[in-house]
Amino acid sequence: MSTANPQPLWQPDPQQIAQARITRFHTWAAEHHGAPAEGGYAALHRWSVDHLDTFWKAVAQWFDVRFSAPYTSVLADRSMPGARWFPGAKLNYAEHALRAAASRADEPALLYVDETHDPRPVTWAELRRQVGSLAAALRDLGVRPGDRVSGYLPNIPQAVVALLATAAVGGVWTSCAPDFGARSVLDRFQQVEPVVLFAVDGYRYGGKEHDRRAVVAELRRDLPTLRAVVHIPLLGTEAPEGALEWPDLTSGDTDPVFEQVPFDHPLWVLYSSGTTGLPKALVQSQGGILVEHLKQLGLHCDLGPEDRFFWYTSTGWMMWNFLVSGLLAGTTVVLYDGSPGFPDTGAQWRVAERTGTTFFGTSAAYVMACRKAGVHPARDHDLSRVKCVATTGSPLPPDGFRWLHDEVRDDLWIASVSGGTDVCSCFAGAVPTLPVHVGELQAPCLGTDLQAWDPDGRPLVDEVGELVVTTPMPSMPIRFWNDPDGSRYRDSYFAMYPGVWRHGDWVTVTSRGSVVIHGRSDSTLNRQGVRMGSADIYEVVERLPEIKESLVLGIEQPDGGYWMPLFVQLAPGARLDDALVQRVKQAIREQLSPRHVPDEIIEAPGVPHTLTGKRIEVPVKRLLQGTPLDKAVNPGSVDDLDVLRFYEELARKRA
Repeated sequence: MSTANPQPLWQPDPQQIAQARITRFHTWAAEHHGAPAEGGYAALHRWSVDHLDTFWKAVAQWFDVRFSAPYTSVLADRSMPGARWFPGAKLNYAEHALRAAASRADEPALLYVDETHDPRPVTWAELRRQVGSLAAALRDLGVRPGDRVSGYLPNIPQAVVALLATAAVGGVWTSCAPDFGARSVLDRFQQVEPVVLFAVDGYRYGGKEHDRRAVVAELRRDLPTLRAVVHIPLLGTEAPEGALEWPDLTSGDTDPVFEQVPFDHPLWVLYSSGTTGLPKALVQSQGGILVEHLKQLGLHCDLGPEDRFFWYTSTGWMMWNFLVSGLLAGTTVVLYDGSPGFPDTGAQWRVAERTGTTFFGTSAAYVMACRKAGVHPARDHDLSRVKCVATTGSPLPPDGFRWLHDEVRDDLWIASVSGGTDVCSCFAGAVPTLPVHVGELQAPCLGTDLQAWDPDGRPLVDEVGELVVTTPMPSMPIRFWNDPDGSRYRDSYFAMYPGVWRHGDWVTVTSRGSVVIHGRSDSTLNRQGVRMGSADIYEVVERLPEIKESLVLGIEQPDGGYWMPLFVQLAPGARLDDALVQRVKQAIREQLSPRHVPDEIIEAPGVPHTLTGKRIEVPVKRLLQGTPLDKAVNPGSVDDLDVLRFYEELARKRA
């Protein structure tokens, strides 16, 4: 694998390397903390995982983390789960997120864009004032450290203010996007029992208004712990009876008071996709997220005060939390609320142009949709300020790398990144000083000892293995909510290799140190002992213009056989005739492996996704193995239940 594409698609020039913040950090860490001065990123990374305590101490010093009470050690206990970071320390995440207000009061902290694509700024001074006012209001409502505050909100400035005000008082933030139905939201919020709910009356998407007042009424009824509901009239409606008005809570002129909390005090609760059973409620800490995001955004993404940081996301996805953390680096954060493809597929590039985005984040699926739709970003938009395009959500196929290189700029830093909601960060991805190879993530991230392991726990190089992390990361969950003995947490990540985080992805670590992600290991295709990730199949199949999207499954049969169907959603006007079936099979046979040619190719009305856009593989596999729909999948976690009914009906016919 490491020899498949020896020539880099892009490499930084000496000036780019010299100016990168990670280079300056490396030089400083060598002078002050004993990091190796020579050997480039690989040597810095090796040092960061071999000397974990020293590395994280260096990160905290480099970014001037303000500890209001000192720590007694960096890492008191290295065990996973259970690592204890910076014991004794006190700090506040929101205080760090608003630090730039002191020196850059009148510059934009946020640029808010809706489907009109007209950016509206919120200055640092205004953001700080609103957070101060709302934090005081939350305290008046009786919100105390550890209380949960929830948001049913789109990606709008009010959501950022509410998160930061919650963190300022030591509350625990949690959010869902307003396209989630009531059942999906309740499956999440009922677990954590919020005392305050911030909610919009509706949202705009694809040029239409979507009224959510009935859902909000249902949430109020079924969340008995709520002491207050705050109405945000995005569609201009009156506040429902008994609700508080957003302007009344945010019009004061109050300096924020930042509650100083222990390093491991909960900051927010994120949720796993919850495709089976209730979503896991992942609790991450104020200090752990602070230092992890400073490292990730300030070193790996190379963000600073001169940057504008855009990532297409919703408040129901960890990338929203990650985006807001751009404020930690003093960066202007671009919030886009709307459809990724309205009024046309090129919409996100227009947002980047209109906001002067320098770091552009999106999904691999969006890049591939642009390629398929014949979008020409650089021809149609001024993208001269964009220095990096980063993708996540699924592996970026090689064709996606080439398309970005050809259609955005040939001198473009392309960062395919991979991590998870579980750590609200990246395991591998962007490094501004390393070359980019087609189809590969540049390297594992600092402080992250990412390896590929075989079933016996032996590290592999240039071979596919389980993605594991062998040392603790500060942003790993401090616990799951409602998991008193920690058994759900242990079973989720540490059952296969005790004491080592197994993430559930197939990965190759190449001999040059780059990383290739092959898709989820729990939906692996295992034909005659040859394992392959589903992402490899999608990449080949979806190159064909007739195929809009696909879903491949490997299903063990009761008689010991193995059935491997490929479901295809066709592009408008395409027909699944014998000729197309043969072309699909030939493409897989020639480009991947003759063993992984599907047994059947079946036309489907669509591919089901989680609410954050990931293809649902395992629950569909369970359906086709005879599990009833309500047991195979949590209906509230799926973007289109009607699509799932197609697979349910197919399972019935096959039975």
